[in-house]
Amino acid sequence: MKIVEANGLGLRTRRGWVYQDVDLSAEAGELHALTGPPGSGRTSLLLALAGRFPHTHGELRRRGPAALGQVAGVHEPDPTLTVAEHIQERLLLLGPVPRRRRQLVPVAAVRARRAYRRDAFAAAIAGAGFTDAPLDPDRYGRDLTPVERQVLGLVLASLSGPNLIVADDVDAGADAPERAWIWTALSRLADQGYAVVASARAVEPGATAITHRIGDPTLPGPALVAPRAAAEADLTPEVTA
Repeated sequence: MKIVEANGLGLRTRRGWVYQDVDLSAEAGELHALTGPPGSGRTSLLLALAGRFPHTHGELRRRGPAALGQVAGVHEPDPTLTVAEHIQERLLLLGPVPRRRRQLVPVAAVRARRAYRRDAFAAAIAGAGFTDAPLDPDRYGRDLTPVERQVLGLVLASLSGPNLIVADDVDAGADAPERAWIWTALSRLADQGYAVVASARAVEPGATAITHRIGDPTLPGPALVAPRAAAEADLTPEVTA
């Protein structure tokens, strides 16, 4: 079942192309990687696929909800909450899975949300398939390493039982063993039936990801990817007749 499909997708602003001519089709159970250097538009594209950022050209179709993992400047851990508190807060906000959606939500997400009163952290970690995750439940958001931020973001994303999970810069700040672990973790999520799309500078050797290379940036300076950055830089989409 196709979860997200992009045909000729592009974002053009008054400053030029952020990304263009992207064709991508991700099905349930597949892991896709958007690769390219900083400034190539991969984060903007990632957010567009999740319905969190605009596009000006092409077509985008998505089936069901999408959830964000770690995306710097957009979706990050609260520095004052512990890992366990992040999970407890998310579960309380989500509440129980509505009966009409239970057949559509992965079993792991349902079990995690039912078990939050007993042991939210253990249930959420197990539900995501990350029992070997390098994550301390008592560690504060401000103290998390880049890899720990990625792990927490993926766990929180899985709790809502989305069809699509996206995560940005999954290899940032990670050494070779950490990068290998992250790509394995992303594959585990895909194996549970999620469509997973992650951005990175490169895919770790041996990772079972369908790779999409995003071209060299056409915009000057750093990547303009987040709504916060868009407010500061002129990312007003170019209007065509």
